[in-house]
Amino acid sequence: MSTTGEAPRLGGDRVRAARTTQLFDDLHRRAASMVDGFYSALPPYTQMPQSLVETDFARGTKLNVDLFFDYLRGGAEPSEEETRELIELAMGRVRDGTPLTDVLDRYRLGATFLWERLRESAAPGEHEALLDVSLTLLKYVTLVTTRIATAATQRSHDPRWELLERRRGIADALLTGQDPVEWANDPVIPVADAFLVAVFRLCGTNGGPASALRHRVEAIPGVFLRLEAGGWTALIPLQPGDNGASTLAGLTARLPAQQPGQAPPYWVGVGAARTRSEIPTMFAEARVLAELGRCLARREILCRRTNLQFEYTVAVSDAARPGLASVLAPLDAQPMLAETLEVFVDSGFNQLATARQLNVHRNTVTYRLSRVNELTGLDPHRPADAMTLSAARLARRLESASFAP
Repeated sequence: MSTTGEAPRLGGDRVRAARTTQLFDDLHRRAASMVDGFYSALPPYTQMPQSLVETDFARGTKLNVDLFFDYLRGGAEPSEEETRELIELAMGRVRDGTPLTDVLDRYRLGATFLWERLRESAAPGEHEALLDVSLTLLKYVTLVTTRIATAATQRSHDPRWELLERRRGIADALLTGQDPVEWANDPVIPVADAFLVAVFRLCGTNGGPASALRHRVEAIPGVFLRLEAGGWTALIPLQPGDNGASTLAGLTARLPAQQPGQAPPYWVGVGAARTRSEIPTMFAEARVLAELGRCLARREILCRRTNLQFEYTVAVSDAARPGLASVLAPLDAQPMLAETLEVFVDSGFNQLATARQLNVHRNTVTYRLSRVNELTGLDPHRPADAMTLSAARLARRLESASFAP
């Protein structure tokens, strides 16, 4: 039988417990709402293909948020089974070539990022509660990172894991101009003398197809793959006598069929390196070509130098490109003139075709192009000036698309 003083105390405890539960529920909802896209603000995540980030990493972040708040409410550490999917996601990133230190660092950065945002949005009465649960957050991050590190240590002794590490080492050596002598005569990992270099640049946010595409490429016999920002690079062995055409045809056959009327979800810059010493040069070229595909939103997935000679020349002119882009600045306040010039260039400098497409009289096109001449100092009818205007138009598109080979 309770005394009269116990009832109010018990009632007060229940009220405080209810308020705490409500606070945790509110924090959970707010943290979950901050998850979408938060990785774009963290440096480690920008090193990975965005379409992969937005699936695997977003899934992992949601799992972490849910597990942490379950831990906060119940006080019981997550079991091995409850963190199993988190560990597998982390091991997948390590398998793709992300250093273990970076994978672990993401937990620290991610927890800091979300907690700072929660603190900034907290009401005055919530700050003390946030400080009280910070120790629980520290325990949770330590628990998960320890389990990830343990799993990585265990798998480092797996022969299959070791093989993947060695293949990544070979890819890094070849792409940076180092001859992987220590692996060249390895019977388990043969290294060809010539390769088709294929740089994949991804577009969009659907990570499922991106992962499936990567696995298709990984299945090519003898291929070396390196994951990097914006996509990945594949080194596909060339058979003796193949100038790259046969291997490129084989790669094309493995790529998913492009949907009619839809923009490509990725682009592939390709080039043949006939010796190992040519690989770094061809790698740099293929990166430019793939970026051209992305920046120009080309309809063709495969991007080859022979089809993009003019665009390639402008793209690699790093010092001149900003200046070229500024050539068209006088037309920024004259959208009608800019559109006329755009159509004129796209129509092959055909004034009549431009008039038809714009549904105006040919004399109107003549007048507008003369105004372009007055404002920019370049005459669209003169071949040399027309080429400069074309280059300026291309440079502006690349600059606005954040061209970054």
